[in-house]
Amino acid sequence: MTCVYLGLGSNIERERYLVAGLDALQLLLGELALSPVYDSPAIGFDGQPFLNMVVGASTGLPLAELASRLRHIETEHGRPANATRFSARQLDIDILTYGNLVGEFGGVTLPRGEILENAFVLRPLAELAPRARHPVDGRSYAELWAEFDQRSQALHRVDFSWRGRWI
Repeated sequence: MTCVYLGLGSNIERERYLVAGLDALQLLLGELALSPVYDSPAIGFDGQPFLNMVVGASTGLPLAELASRLRHIETEHGRPANATRFSARQLDIDILTYGNLVGEFGGVTLPRGEILENAFVLRPLAELAPRARHPVDGRSYAELWAEFDQRSQALHRVDFSWRGRWI
């Protein structure tokens, strides 16, 4: 089994699609570890704010199959197959890490660069897995978050309920 961390986000009917994404991920991966949920402005384009979170899970799926199934979940929930990177979306699921793999694997770059660039990825990851270490940088996610310019990007924790559980 491989430990994976996934970034989830939505800026169209945000609560609905985040819940739908979590439901689909639970069916695919089983038990999920969940970070808090954060509200953050769209980055790279003018659009509605996003809800973002990080999910941790263990999987026996090979990376390519996991990536394919995640794309299928996104398209099942309204994301156009030709969606550009900087655009509004019902559901966005990114593989942040897959074990300690480093490199480019069939269009998936690991670890995902946004971990070190965006508060909406790093903060929830640091809260979910504070002692886990970035596969390239080597520092823990808690250390990386502590050293991040936290005032550079607006980020607000929001109350969120999934399956009767507040996260």
